[in-house]
Amino acid sequence: MRIVVGQGSCGIAAGATKVSTALENEITQRNLPVSLELTGCCGTCYLEPVVDIYDEHNEKTTFVMVTPDMAGELIDIALEGKTPVETQIISAEDMEAQAKQKKVALRNAGSINPEDINDYLAVDGYKAIEKVLTTMSPTEVIEEIKISGLRGRGGAGFPTWFKWNAAYQQKESPKYMVCNADEGDPGAFMDRSVLEGDPHGIIEGMLIGGYAIGASEGIFYVRAEYPLAIKRLEIAIEQAREKGFLGKNILGTGFDFDLWIKAGAGAFVCGEETALIASLEGERGMPRLKPPFPAQKGYWQKPTNINNVETLANVPWIFRNGGAAFAAMGTELSKGTKVFALTGKIKKGGLVEIPMGLSLREVIFDIGGGILDDKAFKAVQMGGPSGGCIPAQLLDTPVDYESITKTGAIMGSGGMVVMDETTCMVEMARFFLDFTRKESCGKCIHCRMGTKRMLEILTRITDGKGKEGDIELLEELCEKVKEGSLCALGGTAPNPVLTTLQYFRDEYEAHIYEHKCPSHQCTHLLTYTISEEACRKCGICARNCPTDAISGSKDVVYVIDQDLCIKCGKCKTVCPFKAVDVD
Repeated sequence: MRIVVGQGSCGIAAGATKVSTALENEITQRNLPVSLELTGCCGTCYLEPVVDIYDEHNEKTTFVMVTPDMAGELIDIALEGKTPVETQIISAEDMEAQAKQKKVALRNAGSINPEDINDYLAVDGYKAIEKVLTTMSPTEVIEEIKISGLRGRGGAGFPTWFKWNAAYQQKESPKYMVCNADEGDPGAFMDRSVLEGDPHGIIEGMLIGGYAIGASEGIFYVRAEYPLAIKRLEIAIEQAREKGFLGKNILGTGFDFDLWIKAGAGAFVCGEETALIASLEGERGMPRLKPPFPAQKGYWQKPTNINNVETLANVPWIFRNGGAAFAAMGTELSKGTKVFALTGKIKKGGLVEIPMGLSLREVIFDIGGGILDDKAFKAVQMGGPSGGCIPAQLLDTPVDYESITKTGAIMGSGGMVVMDETTCMVEMARFFLDFTRKESCGKCIHCRMGTKRMLEILTRITDGKGKEGDIELLEELCEKVKEGSLCALGGTAPNPVLTTLQYFRDEYEAHIYEHKCPSHQCTHLLTYTISEEACRKCGICARNCPTDAISGSKDVVYVIDQDLCIKCGKCKTVCPFKAVDVD
């Protein structure tokens, strides 16, 4: 009998380590022949901590939202065959949402122990590199990737085979294979989860890519904020060396390849290839002019290929199942599957992997369960700070590179931040501009100063000080920053502003001309008043007001002094009679 506890970062944050300790104590005290194991995140972050119990026939029962005090009960259920309470096990609805997905990059997530190479070998791990090294030439490997139609999953969607071929064509050596795990988008955690749950899958992808381009050295560039991913990568690399999958003369084929890890400082701009390379070389992460491209002159001016985590996660699957099988999924121009991190005002937040071509509606409502508290869907932010907001009227847009780009957003690395009717779209644009302004490396003036000026205008608008011409000035600045920026950080920074102006221009106009925030989120534009008819003169609001802005008595209806009111909303929160109105 096996008990497996999901211990990705999301599970650990929800208490999975305490659950595992409680189960271990219970097993030890009872001296039970039960194996306690760990695994990564299976994607259902909203149900963490998740525990799987496998019986003697390897049949699995999944328990969700497990707490340490349930340890004894779980053991009893496992040993004595007791029927669990319905709320303890994963629901049919959640199982159905999982069934609507197609797991390729996430094929091993939540099902193997990421710290044990034998688990990876048991699911045909390293079979792909064995096939590649013993039966295929580098050009045949590149051709298979071309057949698959695999495009870069880091955001740009550039054909993977083309990048590999460009590096292969270079005669200079040594060559380098780099995995970009500098995942910096707010709300994105796809790469982190894959590294934590299936590190050997990425190592195998790096091996195949390294063989294809002629590299003998590979580098994982991982942001230092991912300590668990780094730890499990270190374990996996050492295990792969011990088994002969890394090092000299791999599998007796004469192919030499080894890996090491660079922990990045977490600069968003280092997601850009040339800035990442500068950081690897010990310099400040700042983009360089292209050409030459990294395939020509990259790390230490040598040919370098860079792919992100999810791109590499697909590679072993492609060589075990064939490029044509991967190309059979998705759309004509966007092949295969895509992993998304569903966050924001969504009922079932977590990781999902879908065939390209599903609609946003299917992802958000069928798989994600819809909007929290059943509020109205307003928009979804795709592509992070570099992306844009897609409104409700475009919910049936297919999720593929071309269709998403037509909306003004981008696919990005896979973040999906869902927003409901209470979200202020002007504030949302301001939030993302604040992020990109802080993350700008400052090398080019369009990005350095343009984002700062746009942020100043957006802040002025949300503070209730917007003025005539602000919208037009924003639009002009957006175009200048897009045109004049050196790298994609500045080139895409205006996207959240442009898409909110395109689809939610009325909200900007309400902020500027009516001094109102339609979503009641911008503090400076709110007015709190107490209804004479609803007020029961209980004084609860006055007693909780931090600035003593509310006066009244048991004989006099309470009123709010607008000069003293700081718009904190405490009065509305505490009033049991809903007598406080917000306008």
